[in-house]
Amino acid sequence: MTKAAAAPDGEARLALAAGVVCYVIWGAVPLLFMAMHRAGASPWEIVGQRIVWSPLWAGALVLATGRGPAVLAAVRAPRVLGLLALSAVLIAANWSVYVWAVNNGRNIEASLGYYIIPLMAMAAGALLFHERITRLGMIAIALAAIGVALQAVALGRLPLISLVLAISFGGYGVIRKMVDADAQTGLFIECALLAIPGVIFLAWLSKHGHVTFGSNTRATMLLMTAGPVTVAPLAIFAWVARRLPMSSIGFLQFIGPTIGFFIGVATGEPLTPMGIVSFVFIWSGAAVFIYGAWKAGRRLLR
Repeated sequence: MTKAAAAPDGEARLALAAGVVCYVIWGAVPLLFMAMHRAGASPWEIVGQRIVWSPLWAGALVLATGRGPAVLAAVRAPRVLGLLALSAVLIAANWSVYVWAVNNGRNIEASLGYYIIPLMAMAAGALLFHERITRLGMIAIALAAIGVALQAVALGRLPLISLVLAISFGGYGVIRKMVDADAQTGLFIECALLAIPGVIFLAWLSKHGHVTFGSNTRATMLLMTAGPVTVAPLAIFAWVARRLPMSSIGFLQFIGPTIGFFIGVATGEPLTPMGIVSFVFIWSGAAVFIYGAWKAGRRLLR
């Protein structure tokens, strides 16, 4: 939906396929978090375990790809380290709000937040990366924006969960595209920066009797998956973000919230007639966006 420099055709096709896989994982991951919660883990323990387990998996990825020297170089670059510290804060905030939302019957509201992200991605692409939004892109933005506004009316309040999720992850995507570090390097440094606060937080939870890890077999086994299920899609996303224009990433970002929306409906979350109308507008915007992306990218997809 925008004009931007593209990666070579073969790499772009691979990046597009990888992006689809990434967002399918993110769309389905609420089911895992809900299973952890049913096994006794609180949303805060789930977040803490994600933070603690992630550096181990991200570190293994660095070793497997021989990125150790790149990690050292990034740590010695103040601008790179500063940007990655900011992206780490943003992703930690996103994790916290999202895990709390899906375990408190807010999947539909969370999905709204992720529907807003593509709008931010297109705007960021135009403002920061000089990508030109086409007429179809503007129509898609308008339809989705109307849907978001109607959803706020349906909720009867400002959708704070949606806005925090959109701003935190939208900002994360922009920073990851700007930072001069490859996917594995950046991800490991982000996870490492969060590790000590994560350990301290889990120790605090344990002191107050709010940790199930180690005392509940089912919860322990589920919580151990927090590392790979966190690192794998983030690694894919970081790799994809550096090879596709922001507009294409925006298109892919409609996949996850659609899966999350249906999870919310399937688990009995309330959906009013106004809420249904709002999502019709959002899906219409997504359909226009997909058509425009296909039309503009036929060469890429051949």
